[in-house]
Amino acid sequence: MAETKKKATKASAKAAATDAASKTTSSERGLRKTQDGVVVSSKMDKTIVVSVVRQVRHATYGKFVRKTKKFYAHDESRQCGVGDRVRIVETRPMSKLKRWKLESIITKAE
Repeated sequence: MAETKKKATKASAKAAATDAASKTTSSERGLRKTQDGVVVSSKMDKTIVVSVVRQVRHATYGKFVRKTKKFYAHDESRQCGVGDRVRIVETRPMSKLKRWKLESIITKAE
């Protein structure tokens, strides 16, 4: 009995740590992750590619390293252009690579 409680508390602590690390928004469908990034491509039909940069501390050396990841996001109204700073939100899979959709444009590129 004690072993199952121990495993349950470890699992809940791990889940809480991962939730705290990522940004989440609440809606009627539950918690959804959000990311802020810069549009690097808008050539596809109703799809944008958003580059998200984050800083991670190197495990051995302690130096902060910049990590970049690209996300494919759905842009229904085709209102984004290259260089725009946008916020994307997690959604259902829309295609092979597209699992995010545009929530808002933070700043337009000049």
